[in-house]
Amino acid sequence: MNEQNNENKLKEGEDFYYTPEGYKCFTEKFHLKRGYCCKSGCRHCPYGFDKKTGTNKKP
Repeated sequence: MNEQNNENKLKEGEDFYYTPEGYKCFTEKFHLKRGYCCKSGCRHCPYGFDKKTGTNKKP
């Protein structure tokens, strides 16, 4: 029951990578697959969210 479907599993190098500090960083592809902006100021946000202003740069 706790097992994820293969389509829901994250793939390293495709959905995320590890930064030199050891943090998991999600890729633009992952964000697009997820389908919405989480408004956390992600490094690879394809939606253009600016955490400083709280607005999206892209329409």
